[in-house]
Amino acid sequence: MNRTDDRLLPVLLICVQAAVWPGAELVRGDVPPASALLVAVLVAGPVTAALALRRARPVVALMLVAAACALGAGPLPVGAMAVLGTAGVALALFTVATERDTFTAVLCVVALAAWQLLQNLSLHGLSDRDGLDLVLTALLYATACGTGLLARRTRRARGTAERMLRRAEAERHRLPAVERRRMERELHDVSAHHLTAVVVTAGAALGLRDRRPELAEKALEFAAETGREVTRALGAVRAPAPSREEPASPEERLRALVAGFRRLDQRVEYEIDPLPDGVVADAAYGIVREALTNVARHAPGAATTVRCRYGDARTEVVVTSAAPPAGATAHGAGLGSGRGQGFLRSRAREAGGTLTSGPTAEGGWEVRAVLPGRSAAPVEASVPRSYRLAQVTAAVGLCVQPLLPVLVVRSETTSSGSQVSAGVLFALLAAAQAVALLWLRRAPRAAQCVLLGLAPLWPVAMAVGEYTGPVLLPPALGMLATCVALAADADADAYANANADVDTDGDADSDSAVPARGRHSRRAWIIASAAVAVHAVAMSVAVLDRGTELPDWTVPAGATAGVALVMGAARWAGALRGRRDLAARGAREERIAAWTEEAVRDAWAERRRIAAGLETTVLARAADMVAEAEAGRLGTAADRAREALAAMRALLDTVQAGEPGPNGPELRPQPTVQALDLLARQCRATGREVEIRLTDRVPERLPTAVDLAAYHAAETVLAVGGEEPAVLELDVEGDTLTLTATGVPRAGRPAVRQRLAARVAALGGDLTTEEPGAVRLRLPLAGAQVPEQAPQRGHEEGAR
Repeated sequence: MNRTDDRLLPVLLICVQAAVWPGAELVRGDVPPASALLVAVLVAGPVTAALALRRARPVVALMLVAAACALGAGPLPVGAMAVLGTAGVALALFTVATERDTFTAVLCVVALAAWQLLQNLSLHGLSDRDGLDLVLTALLYATACGTGLLARRTRRARGTAERMLRRAEAERHRLPAVERRRMERELHDVSAHHLTAVVVTAGAALGLRDRRPELAEKALEFAAETGREVTRALGAVRAPAPSREEPASPEERLRALVAGFRRLDQRVEYEIDPLPDGVVADAAYGIVREALTNVARHAPGAATTVRCRYGDARTEVVVTSAAPPAGATAHGAGLGSGRGQGFLRSRAREAGGTLTSGPTAEGGWEVRAVLPGRSAAPVEASVPRSYRLAQVTAAVGLCVQPLLPVLVVRSETTSSGSQVSAGVLFALLAAAQAVALLWLRRAPRAAQCVLLGLAPLWPVAMAVGEYTGPVLLPPALGMLATCVALAADADADAYANANADVDTDGDADSDSAVPARGRHSRRAWIIASAAVAVHAVAMSVAVLDRGTELPDWTVPAGATAGVALVMGAARWAGALRGRRDLAARGAREERIAAWTEEAVRDAWAERRRIAAGLETTVLARAADMVAEAEAGRLGTAADRAREALAAMRALLDTVQAGEPGPNGPELRPQPTVQALDLLARQCRATGREVEIRLTDRVPERLPTAVDLAAYHAAETVLAVGGEEPAVLELDVEGDTLTLTATGVPRAGRPAVRQRLAARVAALGGDLTTEEPGAVRLRLPLAGAQVPEQAPQRGHEEGAR
């Protein structure tokens, strides 16, 4: 149910409450007094209004609903506030859990339960009633809070997944453009510096040939050396080393931006963390640039601080400027369009974050942006410690002073007995189970043992407290916490079994090793069997102690069957949820892997398209320039330099236009090892740290089959997903290319190993998993044909 439809829930609760009271009274022919109806209307109105607006102020709505129901319970008969006092408060509590943080939700549950317990004790003492209704109410509140926290967690996980998908899709379209801009920038640098210098130097030497003949010889040496440097530079443009960051890192770009404003006499200090290349880095750069530009316009000379903090959950970008110095004139105050703040917010919003700006207490201005971090998790504002202290103080004040309900509830004679009621004992057991559930994620086995140890105490509490209510109800309440623990264990086992296909020693082909999947299954069945046995014994003891007309053997048999059915249903529900989440994660990772593959292929096609133009035009003329310079023909070398410069400019025009190559866009070349830098850049942009290392022994040109197989193997081990930093290292030992991948635990799955083994076996290589999270492939180089020229290899790959 979405947030617009659930506004009808308060109306539905009012209708149900009206059916319970006074509807039931009217059906029996009893007409309630007008004063009672008036009180019911006065209570129902604020409760309905508070529940309808609970999304905006959930904690305030919870307090209003609880206080109104407590006030109405005094003068009204029993049942008049039954629905609103239970389901209404539970609905408000559920909203607190979904809309506020975990601390606030748990504090509200504890405060509300303690307030009702103290109210009950002040009215009825410790031993006057069984008090099971109080335990049931507290259980309802805990269930509502737990369900709300689970819904909030699920919503956050779904939102994180959607943001990650949007981020991956944005990077899919961005990577080819980034690669095109990189090559365009470096081609421009080559043409602006090297070739232009040759033309200018040769022209000057030719003009002074008669008076200074030695300049011609120096110009020839310069032309030859520059031509060889052009060849090396263009080779780096065509195939940048995967271990090198290209282009400049976001941190370097931000530092250069700050340095530029310092040259304008702006006092700027900075604290900048390393950022991965991607939409978040682009947004941070744009925000800092716009903020510093505004400072230069409106507060020239003001001291400014730029802080950029990159973390797991968030990236904080803060630009703070002090008040402008006295006498400073803002010459650029009227140059802005007035849309800068809107552009800043839209830039932060497109990156998945938020932005705020405003004046500071010292008279300056601050721009603060909160963007996604490494995990693309949703951004949450930090809560000050003073606010937490105020929350706890308010909760304690509410718990220790239940004076309001005492003033309006009908006074009753408090029992002076000294025996503790069963309800108080049940409440203590329920509180102990709640504490164990809170530790379930951190210490699951210890929490499960505590829950199993508390289960036999429920029939003991029934006997000590002389409980006279339904005999099966207390053991059933004690079984609920165990069912939650079993469901959570089955949910976790679904993830564990998905990653438990590699045995403990890391040898994927060992027949003697016991699969981890079997160990997880046996441990789960042992825990489930122990839970069934313990709760069946507790239920049987409770029934036999009360006495029954059934044969004694039927009690443990029926209890065992019933408990086994309930526990089995709990494990089935948890396993179903785990498999559903695992399938959703797998589908998401497949989409990200497909987008990564497409982005790398598009960027590689851009690189090959531009490289083909370099090889057929610029490189050929640069080689002719070197040959002419070495032959001593300066004029001809200068002409070849001009031709290379003209070809370079024509190629730049083609790059800027983004025109497809002669083969068309449908014949994209297959990526090779030289495209690993693109693969690593795309993975980093989508939130995973990937490092590519190539040793000096790896040749520039590999056999085509080995080149393709090595790249596709690297792509396969990274495509299975994961959040661990991954390192891919390529080395050549003798006549074997070795690819070692670390930080890839999911690469040990049978399906991934099967794909890798098939690709390696086709070349006569081998695959090993020496340790968990590491994969090593060996591809023989002997017998494979090395392509003579890079263009031929590109056309061969495009035809595959």
